Amino acid sequence: MMMRCPNCNSKDIGKIGSHQFYCWGCFIELTVNGDKMSVYQVEEDGTLSSLDDLFFEEDMQEAQVHAT
Repeated sequence: MMMRCPNCNSKDIGKIGSHQFYCWGCFIELTVNGDKMSVYQVEEDGTLSSLDDLFFEEDMQEAQVHAT
């Protein structure tokens, strides 16, 4: 599986759950649900804040995961 971070374009992505990933380049969490990707900032208290509104729809489609 090849994935790039939609925020920093890094390939240094770690898997933290069945559909959850973490970017070590910019420290954001990515969730993949089917063909939709959501991006979250991890807050100091561990909660997640959605960053989806910062990305255009075409940017999210380019960054999607193609799992086998």
